[in-house]
Amino acid sequence: MIGNRRRSVLSLFFFAVLLTAFYVFLIKEYTAYPNHLKMFEGESQSLEIRFPLRLSEKQTDHNIIQLVKEGSKSNDKVHLNSLQIGSTNLDLRLFGFVPYRSLTVDVIPKIKVIPGGQSVGVRLNTKGVLVVGLEEIEGIDGKKYNPGYTAGLSIGDSILEINQENVRDANHVTSIINNISVKNQPVNLKVKRGDKLIQLTIQPIQSKDEGEYRLGLWVRDKTAGVGTLTFFHPDSMKFGALGHAITDIDTGLLLTVENGEVVKSRVASVEQGKRGKPGEIKGIFYDTLKPIGNLEKNTHYGIYGKAYESISNVLYEKPMEIAFQHEIREGKATILTTLDNDEIKEYEIYIEKVNRQKNPNTKSMVIRVTDERLLSKSGGIVQGMSGSPIIQNNKLVGAVTHVFVNDPTKGYGLFIEWMMQEANIQAYSSSKIANND
Repeated sequence: MIGNRRRSVLSLFFFAVLLTAFYVFLIKEYTAYPNHLKMFEGESQSLEIRFPLRLSEKQTDHNIIQLVKEGSKSNDKVHLNSLQIGSTNLDLRLFGFVPYRSLTVDVIPKIKVIPGGQSVGVRLNTKGVLVVGLEEIEGIDGKKYNPGYTAGLSIGDSILEINQENVRDANHVTSIINNISVKNQPVNLKVKRGDKLIQLTIQPIQSKDEGEYRLGLWVRDKTAGVGTLTFFHPDSMKFGALGHAITDIDTGLLLTVENGEVVKSRVASVEQGKRGKPGEIKGIFYDTLKPIGNLEKNTHYGIYGKAYESISNVLYEKPMEIAFQHEIREGKATILTTLDNDEIKEYEIYIEKVNRQKNPNTKSMVIRVTDERLLSKSGGIVQGMSGSPIIQNNKLVGAVTHVFVNDPTKGYGLFIEWMMQEANIQAYSSSKIANND
Protein backbone atom coordinates (compact mmCIF):
# COMPACT_ATOMS: atom_id res chain seq x y z
CA MET A 1 0.00 0.00 0.00
CA ILE A 2 2.79 2.41 0.98
CA GLY A 3 4.75 1.39 -2.11
CA ASN A 4 1.80 2.12 -4.39
CA ARG A 5 1.30 5.53 -2.75
CA ARG A 6 5.01 6.34 -3.19
CA ARG A 7 4.87 5.35 -6.86
CA SER A 8 1.78 7.55 -7.33
CA VAL A 9 3.53 10.53 -5.72
CA LEU A 10 6.63 9.98 -7.88
CA SER A 11 4.48 9.67 -11.00
CA LEU A 12 2.67 12.88 -10.17
CA PHE A 13 6.01 14.61 -9.50
CA PHE A 14 7.53 13.52 -12.82
CA PHE A 15 4.31 14.48 -14.63
CA ALA A 16 4.45 17.95 -13.02
CA VAL A 17 8.11 18.32 -14.05
CA LEU A 18 7.31 17.32 -17.63
CA LEU A 19 4.31 19.65 -17.72
CA THR A 20 6.39 22.53 -16.38
CA ALA A 21 9.17 21.84 -18.90
CA PHE A 22 6.63 21.73 -21.71
CA TYR A 23 5.08 25.01 -20.50
CA VAL A 24 8.51 26.69 -20.32
CA PHE A 25 9.28 25.42 -23.83
CA LEU A 26 6.03 26.89 -25.16
CA ILE A 27 6.70 30.26 -23.51
CA LYS A 28 10.27 30.31 -24.87
CA GLU A 29 9.12 29.40 -28.37
CA TYR A 30 6.31 31.96 -28.20
CA THR A 31 8.74 34.78 -27.48
CA ALA A 32 11.19 33.49 -30.10
CA TYR A 33 8.78 34.09 -33.00
CA PRO A 34 7.89 37.66 -33.98
CA ASN A 35 4.29 38.83 -34.34
CA HIS A 36 5.17 40.75 -37.47
CA LEU A 37 7.68 40.02 -40.20
CA LYS A 38 8.65 42.45 -42.95
CA MET A 39 10.31 41.34 -46.16
CA PHE A 40 11.37 43.18 -49.26
CA GLU A 41 9.84 42.13 -52.56
CA GLY A 42 11.96 39.47 -54.26
CA GLU A 43 13.90 38.47 -51.13
CA SER A 44 13.86 35.37 -48.92
CA GLN A 45 13.98 34.54 -45.23
CA SER A 46 14.08 31.31 -43.22
CA LEU A 47 12.20 30.23 -40.08
CA GLU A 48 13.10 27.33 -37.78
CA ILE A 49 9.98 25.44 -36.69
CA ARG A 50 10.62 23.01 -33.82
CA PHE A 51 8.45 20.06 -32.72
CA PRO A 52 5.70 20.02 -31.44
CA LEU A 53 4.98 23.15 -33.49
CA ARG A 54 3.87 22.87 -37.08
CA LEU A 55 3.19 25.51 -39.71
CA SER A 56 -0.33 25.81 -41.13
CA GLU A 57 -0.78 27.40 -44.55
CA LYS A 58 -4.58 27.68 -44.46
CA GLN A 59 -4.48 31.48 -44.02
CA THR A 60 -1.48 32.00 -46.31
CA ASP A 61 -1.79 33.79 -49.64
CA HIS A 62 0.60 31.91 -51.93
CA ASN A 63 0.50 34.74 -54.46
CA ILE A 64 2.39 36.88 -51.91
CA ILE A 65 4.86 34.37 -50.45
CA GLN A 66 6.05 30.91 -51.46
CA LEU A 67 6.88 28.42 -48.69
CA VAL A 68 9.59 25.81 -49.19
CA LYS A 69 10.02 23.29 -46.36
CA GLU A 70 13.01 21.14 -45.52
CA GLY A 71 14.06 19.21 -42.42
CA SER A 72 13.31 16.21 -40.22
CA LYS A 73 10.18 15.23 -38.36
CA SER A 74 11.34 17.05 -35.23
CA ASN A 75 12.57 20.23 -36.90
CA ASP A 76 11.50 22.04 -40.04
CA LYS A 77 13.28 24.86 -41.80
CA VAL A 78 10.83 26.93 -43.82
CA HIS A 79 12.09 29.26 -46.52
CA LEU A 80 9.82 32.22 -47.22
CA ASN A 81 10.21 33.56 -50.76
CA SER A 82 8.43 36.86 -51.31
CA LEU A 83 6.65 37.07 -54.67
CA GLN A 84 4.69 40.30 -54.70
CA ILE A 85 3.76 43.26 -52.48
CA GLY A 86 1.03 42.55 -49.94
CA SER A 87 0.24 41.08 -46.53
CA THR A 88 -0.57 37.52 -45.47
CA ASN A 89 -0.54 35.28 -42.39
CA LEU A 90 1.23 32.16 -41.20
CA ASP A 91 -0.27 30.07 -38.38
CA LEU A 92 1.74 28.04 -35.89
CA ARG A 93 -0.13 25.08 -34.38
CA LEU A 94 0.71 22.56 -31.67
CA PHE A 95 1.06 19.11 -33.26
CA GLY A 96 -0.41 20.74 -36.38
CA PHE A 97 -3.90 21.07 -34.80
CA VAL A 98 -4.08 23.40 -31.76
CA PRO A 99 -3.78 27.13 -32.67
CA TYR A 100 -0.63 28.56 -31.04
CA ARG A 101 0.11 31.95 -32.60
CA SER A 102 -0.25 33.87 -35.85
CA LEU A 103 2.53 35.61 -37.74
CA THR A 104 1.75 38.48 -40.12
CA VAL A 105 4.09 38.73 -43.11
CA ASP A 106 4.29 42.03 -45.00
CA VAL A 107 6.03 42.11 -48.36
CA ILE A 108 6.99 45.70 -49.12
CA PRO A 109 8.82 47.56 -51.89
CA LYS A 110 12.56 47.92 -51.47
CA ILE A 111 13.52 51.16 -49.73
CA LYS A 112 16.54 52.98 -51.12
CA VAL A 113 18.31 55.94 -49.52
CA ILE A 114 21.46 57.98 -49.90
CA PRO A 115 23.74 57.14 -46.93
CA GLY A 116 24.99 60.09 -44.91
CA GLY A 117 28.26 60.55 -43.05
CA GLN A 118 28.30 64.35 -43.21
CA SER A 119 28.99 66.33 -40.05
CA VAL A 120 25.90 68.43 -39.29
CA GLY A 121 24.96 71.11 -36.81
CA VAL A 122 21.59 70.96 -35.07
CA ARG A 123 19.68 73.99 -33.78
CA LEU A 124 16.55 73.14 -31.81
CA ASN A 125 13.94 75.40 -30.26
CA THR A 126 11.81 73.64 -27.67
CA LYS A 127 8.04 73.61 -27.55
CA GLY A 128 7.34 76.00 -24.68
CA VAL A 129 10.11 76.23 -22.09
CA LEU A 130 11.76 73.43 -20.12
CA VAL A 131 12.02 73.83 -16.35
CA VAL A 132 15.62 73.05 -15.35
CA GLY A 133 15.64 74.57 -11.86
CA LEU A 134 13.51 76.02 -9.03
CA GLU A 135 14.77 78.86 -6.86
CA GLU A 136 13.71 80.95 -3.89
CA ILE A 137 12.79 84.61 -4.36
CA GLU A 138 12.94 87.32 -1.72
CA GLY A 139 9.71 89.28 -1.99
CA ILE A 140 9.27 93.01 -1.33
CA ASP A 141 8.03 92.03 2.13
CA GLY A 142 11.44 90.49 2.89
CA LYS A 143 10.07 86.95 3.02
CA LYS A 144 11.42 83.98 1.01
CA TYR A 145 9.16 82.30 -1.55
CA ASN A 146 9.52 79.36 -3.93
CA PRO A 147 6.50 79.78 -6.21
CA GLY A 148 7.39 76.94 -8.59
CA TYR A 149 7.74 74.39 -5.79
CA THR A 150 4.56 75.62 -4.09
CA ALA A 151 2.63 75.32 -7.37
CA GLY A 152 3.76 71.72 -7.83
CA LEU A 153 6.16 72.25 -10.74
CA SER A 154 8.99 69.74 -11.17
CA ILE A 155 12.33 69.87 -12.94
CA GLY A 156 11.75 68.46 -16.42
CA ASP A 157 8.27 69.95 -16.85
CA SER A 158 7.57 71.92 -20.03
CA ILE A 159 5.44 75.06 -19.67
CA LEU A 160 3.38 75.36 -22.85
CA GLU A 161 0.91 78.12 -21.94
CA ILE A 162 0.49 80.89 -19.37
CA ASN A 163 -3.10 82.10 -19.01
CA GLN A 164 -3.92 80.36 -22.33
CA GLU A 165 -1.15 82.23 -24.19
CA ASN A 166 1.40 80.04 -25.99
CA VAL A 167 4.89 80.41 -24.53
CA ARG A 168 7.57 81.14 -27.16
CA ASP A 169 10.77 81.34 -25.12
CA ALA A 170 12.29 82.28 -21.75
CA ASN A 171 12.02 86.05 -22.34
CA HIS A 172 8.39 85.61 -23.30
CA VAL A 173 7.65 84.08 -19.87
CA THR A 174 8.97 87.21 -18.12
CA SER A 175 7.05 89.44 -20.54
CA ILE A 176 3.73 87.64 -19.98
CA ILE A 177 4.05 87.71 -16.19
CA ASN A 178 4.90 91.42 -16.00
CA ASN A 179 2.28 92.50 -18.55
CA ILE A 180 -0.67 90.91 -16.78
CA SER A 181 -3.17 93.69 -16.15
CA VAL A 182 -4.17 92.50 -12.68
CA LYS A 183 -1.00 92.25 -10.60
CA ASN A 184 -0.39 89.95 -7.63
CA GLN A 185 -2.90 87.39 -8.89
CA PRO A 186 -2.27 83.68 -9.53
CA VAL A 187 -1.76 82.64 -13.16
CA ASN A 188 -2.72 79.40 -14.88
CA LEU A 189 -0.11 77.15 -16.48
CA LYS A 190 -0.54 74.43 -19.06
CA VAL A 191 2.28 71.98 -18.37
CA LYS A 192 3.54 68.87 -20.18
CA ARG A 193 4.93 66.29 -17.77
CA GLY A 194 6.15 63.22 -19.58
CA ASP A 195 3.27 62.23 -21.87
CA LYS A 196 0.61 63.98 -19.76
CA LEU A 197 -0.80 67.51 -19.93
CA ILE A 198 -1.67 69.04 -16.56
CA GLN A 199 -3.02 72.39 -15.35
CA LEU A 200 -1.31 74.22 -12.46
CA THR A 201 -1.79 77.56 -10.75
CA ILE A 202 1.23 79.62 -9.69
CA GLN A 203 1.52 82.86 -7.72
CA PRO A 204 4.09 85.31 -9.20
CA ILE A 205 6.21 87.09 -6.58
CA GLN A 206 7.42 90.68 -6.89
CA SER A 207 11.18 90.51 -6.38
CA LYS A 208 12.79 92.78 -3.81
CA ASP A 209 15.94 93.05 -5.97
CA GLU A 210 14.49 93.85 -9.42
CA GLY A 211 10.96 94.96 -8.57
CA GLU A 212 9.64 92.65 -11.33
CA TYR A 213 7.25 89.76 -10.89
CA ARG A 214 8.99 86.40 -11.11
CA LEU A 215 8.10 82.71 -10.94
CA GLY A 216 11.37 81.48 -9.45
CA LEU A 217 12.12 79.19 -12.38
CA TRP A 218 15.22 78.45 -14.41
CA VAL A 219 14.05 77.55 -17.90
CA ARG A 220 15.64 76.58 -21.21
CA ASP A 221 14.18 77.15 -24.66
CA LYS A 222 16.87 76.07 -27.11
CA THR A 223 19.92 73.92 -27.64
CA ALA A 224 22.54 73.25 -30.30
CA GLY A 225 25.08 70.54 -31.05
CA VAL A 226 26.99 68.54 -33.63
CA GLY A 227 26.23 65.06 -34.97
CA THR A 228 26.29 62.99 -38.14
CA LEU A 229 23.70 62.58 -40.90
CA THR A 230 22.51 58.97 -41.33
CA PHE A 231 20.39 58.95 -44.48
CA PHE A 232 18.52 61.00 -47.06
CA HIS A 233 15.42 59.53 -48.74
CA PRO A 234 15.11 61.18 -52.17
CA ASP A 235 11.48 60.14 -52.75
CA SER A 236 10.19 61.98 -49.69
CA MET A 237 13.10 64.42 -49.14
CA LYS A 238 13.21 63.15 -45.54
CA PHE A 239 16.45 62.75 -43.60
CA GLY A 240 17.50 61.17 -40.31
CA ALA A 241 20.52 61.80 -38.08
CA LEU A 242 22.14 61.03 -34.69
CA GLY A 243 20.39 57.71 -34.00
CA HIS A 244 19.53 58.89 -30.49
CA ALA A 245 17.66 61.78 -28.86
CA ILE A 246 18.78 65.32 -28.16
CA THR A 247 18.35 65.63 -24.40
CA ASP A 248 18.60 68.48 -21.94
CA ILE A 249 22.10 68.73 -20.46
CA ASP A 250 20.76 69.29 -16.92
CA THR A 251 17.74 66.99 -16.70
CA GLY A 252 18.66 64.34 -19.28
CA LEU A 253 15.10 64.53 -20.63
CA LEU A 254 14.16 64.45 -24.30
CA LEU A 255 13.54 67.95 -25.69
CA THR A 256 10.28 68.46 -27.58
CA VAL A 257 10.64 70.30 -30.89
CA GLU A 258 8.79 73.50 -31.67
CA ASN A 259 11.04 74.20 -34.64
CA GLY A 260 14.66 73.84 -35.63
CA GLU A 261 17.09 73.37 -38.47
CA VAL A 262 20.00 71.20 -39.50
CA VAL A 263 22.95 73.12 -40.93
CA LYS A 264 26.37 72.34 -42.31
CA SER A 265 29.14 71.79 -39.77
CA ARG A 266 32.90 71.89 -40.24
CA VAL A 267 35.03 69.71 -37.94
CA ALA A 268 37.36 72.04 -36.02
CA SER A 269 39.13 69.42 -33.91
CA VAL A 270 38.89 65.83 -32.71
CA GLU A 271 39.62 64.92 -29.09
CA GLN A 272 40.74 61.28 -28.90
CA GLY A 273 38.70 58.88 -26.83
CA LYS A 274 40.43 57.12 -23.94
CA ARG A 275 39.36 54.49 -21.46
CA GLY A 276 36.96 56.18 -19.02
CA LYS A 277 36.84 59.43 -21.01
CA PRO A 278 34.94 59.55 -24.32
CA GLY A 279 36.43 61.68 -27.07
CA GLU A 280 34.61 64.43 -28.92
CA ILE A 281 34.29 66.05 -32.33
CA LYS A 282 34.17 69.84 -32.03
CA GLY A 283 32.46 71.48 -34.98
CA ILE A 284 31.73 74.94 -36.29
CA PHE A 285 28.43 75.81 -37.98
CA TYR A 286 28.76 77.45 -41.40
CA ASP A 287 26.51 78.45 -44.30
CA THR A 288 23.81 78.97 -41.67
CA LEU A 289 21.79 81.11 -44.09
CA LYS A 290 21.50 78.00 -46.30
CA PRO A 291 20.40 75.26 -43.88
CA ILE A 292 20.20 71.64 -44.99
CA GLY A 293 16.62 71.19 -43.82
CA ASN A 294 14.05 71.78 -41.13
CA LEU A 295 13.85 69.70 -37.96
CA GLU A 296 10.48 68.08 -37.33
CA LYS A 297 11.02 65.32 -34.77
CA ASN A 298 13.36 64.62 -31.88
CA THR A 299 12.90 61.00 -30.78
CA HIS A 300 14.73 58.43 -28.70
CA TYR A 301 15.98 56.95 -31.98
CA GLY A 302 17.26 60.04 -33.77
CA ILE A 303 16.19 63.37 -35.21
CA TYR A 304 14.18 63.70 -38.41
CA GLY A 305 13.08 66.37 -40.84
CA LYS A 306 12.80 67.40 -44.48
CA ALA A 307 15.66 68.65 -46.62
CA TYR A 308 15.29 71.86 -48.60
CA GLU A 309 17.40 70.43 -51.43
CA SER A 310 18.72 66.99 -52.41
CA ILE A 311 21.62 65.72 -50.31
CA SER A 312 24.45 63.93 -52.10
CA ASN A 313 27.31 61.66 -51.05
CA VAL A 314 30.47 61.49 -53.19
CA LEU A 315 31.19 57.93 -52.03
CA TYR A 316 27.72 56.59 -52.81
CA GLU A 317 26.16 58.67 -55.56
CA LYS A 318 23.30 56.21 -56.18
CA PRO A 319 20.70 55.27 -53.56
CA MET A 320 21.37 51.99 -51.75
CA GLU A 321 18.94 49.50 -50.25
CA ILE A 322 18.34 49.30 -46.52
CA ALA A 323 18.44 45.97 -44.69
CA PHE A 324 16.07 44.55 -42.11
CA GLN A 325 17.63 43.10 -38.96
CA HIS A 326 17.29 39.48 -40.11
CA GLU A 327 19.71 40.30 -42.95
CA ILE A 328 22.45 41.64 -40.66
CA ARG A 329 25.27 39.26 -39.74
CA GLU A 330 28.12 39.31 -37.26
CA GLY A 331 31.20 40.17 -39.26
CA LYS A 332 32.86 42.89 -41.30
CA ALA A 333 31.10 46.15 -42.06
CA THR A 334 31.95 49.83 -42.58
CA ILE A 335 30.86 53.22 -41.26
CA LEU A 336 30.79 56.60 -42.99
CA THR A 337 31.86 59.64 -41.00
CA THR A 338 33.64 63.00 -41.27
CA LEU A 339 36.68 63.81 -39.14
CA ASP A 340 38.60 66.40 -41.16
CA ASN A 341 38.59 68.50 -44.35
CA ASP A 342 34.77 68.20 -44.56
CA GLU A 343 35.42 64.89 -46.31
CA ILE A 344 33.30 61.79 -45.77
CA LYS A 345 35.48 58.70 -45.39
CA GLU A 346 34.64 55.03 -45.05
CA TYR A 347 36.19 53.06 -42.18
CA GLU A 348 36.21 49.35 -41.41
CA ILE A 349 34.41 47.99 -38.35
CA TYR A 350 33.32 44.58 -37.09
CA ILE A 351 29.77 43.80 -35.95
CA GLU A 352 30.39 41.68 -32.85
CA LYS A 353 26.79 41.07 -31.80
CA VAL A 354 23.33 41.49 -33.32
CA ASN A 355 20.50 41.77 -30.79
CA ARG A 356 17.26 40.65 -32.45
CA GLN A 357 14.56 43.12 -31.42
CA LYS A 358 10.77 43.27 -31.60
CA ASN A 359 10.73 46.91 -30.52
CA PRO A 360 13.10 49.85 -31.16
CA ASN A 361 16.19 50.12 -28.98
CA THR A 362 19.40 52.09 -29.52
CA LYS A 363 21.46 49.03 -28.57
CA SER A 364 20.62 46.89 -31.61
CA MET A 365 24.24 45.95 -32.39
CA VAL A 366 27.63 45.93 -30.71
CA ILE A 367 30.31 47.22 -33.09
CA ARG A 368 34.10 47.46 -32.87
CA VAL A 369 36.34 49.80 -34.86
CA THR A 370 39.09 47.86 -36.66
CA ASP A 371 40.35 50.53 -39.08
CA GLU A 372 43.80 51.77 -38.02
CA ARG A 373 43.20 55.15 -39.66
CA LEU A 374 40.19 55.83 -37.46
CA LEU A 375 41.87 54.42 -34.34
CA SER A 376 44.90 56.68 -34.78
CA LYS A 377 42.75 59.74 -35.51
CA SER A 378 40.03 59.48 -32.84
CA GLY A 379 40.83 56.40 -30.75
CA GLY A 380 37.60 54.82 -31.98
CA ILE A 381 34.06 56.12 -31.57
CA VAL A 382 33.72 59.65 -30.20
CA GLN A 383 30.87 62.03 -29.40
CA GLY A 384 29.71 63.70 -32.61
CA MET A 385 29.95 60.45 -34.61
CA SER A 386 26.45 59.47 -33.50
CA GLY A 387 24.38 58.85 -36.60
CA SER A 388 27.29 57.61 -38.72
CA PRO A 389 25.73 55.10 -41.14
CA ILE A 390 26.71 51.42 -40.86
CA ILE A 391 26.98 49.54 -44.17
CA GLN A 392 27.20 45.79 -44.69
CA ASN A 393 26.99 43.88 -47.99
CA ASN A 394 26.31 47.14 -49.80
CA LYS A 395 23.18 47.82 -47.73
CA LEU A 396 22.53 50.44 -45.06
CA VAL A 397 21.97 48.42 -41.89
CA GLY A 398 22.11 50.95 -39.06
CA ALA A 399 23.66 53.95 -37.37
CA VAL A 400 26.25 54.45 -34.61
CA THR A 401 24.55 55.58 -31.38
CA HIS A 402 26.85 55.31 -28.34
CA VAL A 403 30.44 54.62 -27.36
CA PHE A 404 31.54 52.27 -24.59
CA VAL A 405 32.98 54.59 -21.93
CA ASN A 406 35.58 52.02 -20.86
CA ASP A 407 36.51 50.98 -24.40
CA PRO A 408 36.25 53.70 -27.08
CA THR A 409 36.97 51.16 -29.83
CA LYS A 410 33.50 49.71 -29.20
CA GLY A 411 30.00 51.09 -29.28
CA TYR A 412 26.35 50.45 -30.05
CA GLY A 413 24.44 50.70 -33.31
CA LEU A 414 20.73 51.14 -34.05
CA PHE A 415 18.94 49.11 -36.73
CA ILE A 416 18.10 51.29 -39.74
CA GLU A 417 14.59 49.82 -39.83
CA TRP A 418 13.81 51.63 -36.56
CA MET A 419 14.94 54.91 -38.12
CA MET A 420 12.74 54.29 -41.18
CA GLN A 421 9.84 53.70 -38.81
CA GLU A 422 10.51 56.92 -36.87
CA ALA A 423 10.88 58.90 -40.10
CA ASN A 424 7.56 57.47 -41.29
CA ILE A 425 9.02 56.42 -44.63
CA GLN A 426 5.97 55.01 -46.39
CA ALA A 427 7.16 51.56 -47.46
CA TYR A 428 3.88 50.77 -49.20
CA SER A 429 3.90 53.88 -51.39
CA SER A 430 5.13 53.57 -54.96
CA SER A 431 8.87 54.22 -55.18
CA LYS A 432 10.43 55.57 -58.32
CA ILE A 433 13.88 54.71 -56.99
CA ALA A 434 12.88 51.15 -56.16
CA ASN A 435 11.74 50.65 -59.72
CA ASN A 436 14.42 52.59 -61.55
CA ASP A 437 18.14 52.36 -60.84
